[in-house]
Amino acid sequence: MPITNNDRKTLASLSTPKGRKATGWFMAQGDKCVRDTLGHFRLVRLLHTPEWERPDAYADVAEEAKPSDLKAISTLATTPSVIAVYEIPRDEESIDLRDGELALALDCVQDPGNLGTIMRVADWMGVERIFASHDTADVWNPKVVQATMGAISRVTVTYCDLPKMLDTNWGAPVYGTFLDGSDIYKTRLENWGIIVMGNEGNGISPEVANHVTRRITIPSYPKDRPTSESLNVAIATAITLAEFRRNNG
Repeated sequence: MPITNNDRKTLASLSTPKGRKATGWFMAQGDKCVRDTLGHFRLVRLLHTPEWERPDAYADVAEEAKPSDLKAISTLATTPSVIAVYEIPRDEESIDLRDGELALALDCVQDPGNLGTIMRVADWMGVERIFASHDTADVWNPKVVQATMGAISRVTVTYCDLPKMLDTNWGAPVYGTFLDGSDIYKTRLENWGIIVMGNEGNGISPEVANHVTRRITIPSYPKDRPTSESLNVAIATAITLAEFRRNNG
């Protein structure tokens, strides 16, 4: 069907929280992102340029669009060859840790790029669930979707009251990253539990910190050498998960 002015307006609004809330939709942009997400979410529309090689399974639902239409809808600097619009899945209701599960908890991680990269790291390290405070960046933000590099299809982000979630999972080891924590390279790390990562500027909030049972830190090298104030939260997550997996390989 032809793309109308109202279509363009509605689909372009998916770049905003208000638009996503009003429609219940999110979008994936570009060949790789779309191919990585097709089949994992309920498809609403699949818009593409005539040159895009659409998968046979989607030949009946794919819609050809002018590059100018895709440009008007897209948030990318370069006009994508395809945009997929999906229904936003309902939040997972369970906040219970599964047997033997290693999960992440994000306390007010606000940068979309950081959230997307953390999801990509989690996917690589075999972490399937992330619990996020309500003030963490929206996982359906187009910037997050792009930054996950397909991990959004395999890693679930559940928004919840983090202190309540940690109370619910009482008995599970809860690790938190702090500047005054124990050296992560000299600490025995379990292969299950919850790893809390904090806000980019303020770290883990006091309310969440009260539930942390094992405080760890990534030391700078060499010790006492003047260095940056802290690590980027996505980089810190990658180092932390790598050490957990190395300890339990």
